[in-house]
Parts: sequence; structure tokens; C-alpha cells
Amino acid sequence: MNVVLLGPPGAGKGTQAKRLGKMLGCPHIASGDLFREIRREDTAIAQQVREYMDLGEYVPDQLTIELVLHRLTDADARRGFLLDGFPRTLPQA
Repeated sequence: MNVVLLGPPGAGKGTQAKRLGKMLGCPHIASGDLFREIRREDTAIAQQVREYMDLGEYVPDQLTIELVLHRLTDADARRGFLLDGFPRTLPQA
């Protein structure tokens, strides 16, 4: 089962995703968490993410899509996943 949680910041998407993820046995995938994890890496894509985040800007749609799609190929997401904060924009949807 794949679930997408949409709503404004502070609406409870992350809280509900964590609960649902435990109940359904699938990962809670939050785009913000992906950005924070990746920015610590020593890769070209991490450098790009750092540059946008350090300026307080949103990571561009195409880069966000690439990162989320890559995360969805991980073994734990094969049976389903919960997306939190993605899609955030019409191009991401």
C-alpha cells in the first residue's frame, strides 16, 4: 500500500505517517528527512542539496523528484510506503 499525506506544515502529517508506518509495516519517507540525511554525504548531489538548504531555499523540483524516486527503490519500500511532504508542488505531483 502506498499512502501520500498532504497538508500544511504542522498539520500532523509526520506524526500520522509514523503511526501508520508502524501499523502497516512500511517506511515513512519524508522529503525533508531525505534532504537532511543526504546533505551530510560527500557527493555531488549532496553538495547541490546543501547549497539550496544553506540559502534557505527549497530544493528544486527535479532534484527532489530524483531523490525521492531513488529512495523508493530501497528494499524496505517495495511492499509500500508513506510519503510525507512529497509532492509539495504541482510538477512534483
